[in-house]
Amino acid sequence: MRVVLAEDLFLLRDGLVRLLEAYGFEIAAAVESGPELTRALAESRPDVAVVDVRLPPSHTDEGLQCALRARRERPGLPVLVLSQHVEQLYARELLADGAGGVGYLLKDRVFDAEQFVDAVRRVAAGGTAMDPQVIQQLLARRAADDRPLARLTPRELEVLELMAQGRSNTAIAERLVVTERAVAKHTSNIFAKLGLEVSDDDNRRVLAVLAHLDHGR
Repeated sequence: MRVVLAEDLFLLRDGLVRLLEAYGFEIAAAVESGPELTRALAESRPDVAVVDVRLPPSHTDEGLQCALRARRERPGLPVLVLSQHVEQLYARELLADGAGGVGYLLKDRVFDAEQFVDAVRRVAAGGTAMDPQVIQQLLARRAADDRPLARLTPRELEVLELMAQGRSNTAIAERLVVTERAVAKHTSNIFAKLGLEVSDDDNRRVLAVLAHLDHGR
């Protein structure tokens, strides 16, 4: 699997290159600026891009905007964005086209190699990987005034949070140490209480849940 990596800090960029190569990824390009990222995405046509939100020369959200432009030119290009802080706006921009193949993680997550690599693979496969802190903030903001959300049981809220991160029923069952059948029942209840259409497509249901949590921002 070919990866284009964009990170302006040399030590972190070098560390990510070594980590991804250790897990069998091929680094098509490792760059440090927005213009370099634009060229690398156009020339290398990678299977997935791992991009720092803030890149030179602007050091604002140049990495994110480069990735979004590349997705418009090549619809469905998988992009995993890394950020120093939780910014819900970044998550919303990534999810805006509803196409999947996107992820948004805090940089702290890269220190958990398996979690980070799982996110890269999930995004490359067309799935969604959202940072738990983004989901927790969305849940916290909606909980106070969202009556359907208030009807969820504590266990259903746990399942909802994991589902919104992009995890499959199998992964949720392993995390909560319950059966897949139990998770399926919980997800069915969640969708019914939130008034969402039930779907067997993991990514579609993630996008539906995130759209509900982000509604009325």
